[in-house]
Amino acid sequence: MYIDPAREEDLPFINEIYNQAVGELFCTAHLEPVDMGYRRCWFGAHPRDRYPVFVAREGPLVTGWISLGSYRLGRQALDHVAEVSYYVDANYRNRGIGMALMTHATEAARDRGLSVLVAILLDRNQASIGLLEKFGFQRWGTMPGIARIGTEVADHLYFGLKL
Repeated sequence: MYIDPAREEDLPFINEIYNQAVGELFCTAHLEPVDMGYRRCWFGAHPRDRYPVFVAREGPLVTGWISLGSYRLGRQALDHVAEVSYYVDANYRNRGIGMALMTHATEAARDRGLSVLVAILLDRNQASIGLLEKFGFQRWGTMPGIARIGTEVADHLYFGLKL
């Protein structure tokens, strides 16, 4: 496995992995798969020099991805903060890909002068919470019961890490 910056041609794989999470429920707040128009716009909002997207590869296959994104874009007091998002292909989980991606992204964040990472997720996503905690992220906030998925509700959690 190796990690490198995402390219335009990786977007179908990135989108497929994300849409797996949509279908699993409680791994994202999207309830319907996103299309490639959405994904291209999303990618355009991630300039490589400030908010990169990285992919994990097994040969030519993209097996996971992680992104650094702006947190509260345009609010200068928060320019040093980035939101981290990550997803691993269901067929490649439990192989250390998430750990490798998070290690890579935290180093990239430091290199870009970022000093705080936040992750925003649903409380039922225990795998993601476990990964964050392994990296020293702490729960900084809870928005109780605000996500509705079918007839169920979930808390929206904020985790943070000071680099």
